[in-house]
Amino acid sequence: MRVFVAGGAGVLGRRLLPRLVARGHEVTATTTSPARLSLLKRLGAEAVVMDGLDARSVGEAVAHARPDVIVHQMTAISGKPDIKHFDRWFAVTNRLRTEGTDHLLAAAEATGVSHVVAQGYASWNGIRQGGWIKTEEDPLDPTSTGQGARAIRHLEDVVVKAGGAVLRYGSFYGPGATDDQVELVRRRQYPVIGDGGGYSSWVHLDDAAGATVLAVEQRVKGVFNIVDDEPAPARDWLPHLAVCAGAKPPMRIPVWLARLLAGPTAVAMMTEGRGFSNAKAKRELGWELRHPSWRQGFEEELA
Repeated sequence: MRVFVAGGAGVLGRRLLPRLVARGHEVTATTTSPARLSLLKRLGAEAVVMDGLDARSVGEAVAHARPDVIVHQMTAISGKPDIKHFDRWFAVTNRLRTEGTDHLLAAAEATGVSHVVAQGYASWNGIRQGGWIKTEEDPLDPTSTGQGARAIRHLEDVVVKAGGAVLRYGSFYGPGATDDQVELVRRRQYPVIGDGGGYSSWVHLDDAAGATVLAVEQRVKGVFNIVDDEPAPARDWLPHLAVCAGAKPPMRIPVWLARLLAGPTAVAMMTEGRGFSNAKAKRELGWELRHPSWRQGFEEELA
């Protein structure tokens, strides 16, 4: 199968490409940076420079690759996390999830590509009502991340309407995925807010890549939560991350102070966040996790 991976040089793409190649697929992967072409080639893919926000660039890249499946992994998340100014931090990623998704779907239609698999998000952003663990039947919280929530909703709506699959990945950890967070933890700049009762879901990059391969090969449709077996509140996972990182326990700050220092998104995540269930992905994809819990996963990655 010919697979076109838009955003193949990201942290997930770097784990996904070798798996697809090992399974016998012909892979074309894109990057915005010519400096990363050699990396994509080393991972076994044909490497292409593409601007996901330029419809012509996307159309030409897809037409040249003639893929059977398009995998949308385009984001622009890098540098120190800036949750207080979330919309500013995620501005380009939000455009890639709206404009970029539209460009990929248009290119797919123009070239006869019948299946698209796109990157969604499901960590703490479930609807903040009812129970703490959400399924695919539950809506995402429309106010969780401002423009980011609207961008994710757009991506889900248009990809599902086109007959594709959206993989709602939990918070990534694994090689290169949490370096900035871990540095903040070591500096004691990542506190527990309030009671730390808000839930999050995590997933190791290798498990996320494995689920993506299954979605590609099985040509599944709809939305799937790609998370591990143990959604957990911040008061559990954050101190454990600190221990694994060899750091002092995280500080605790009250909600009122956190609103001033870190903003409403951080408060919502730490105090009201809802995690997610992976039952559908296990059942319908036959997905098996190598890292069923962040508890062991953090220890292995930071040992």
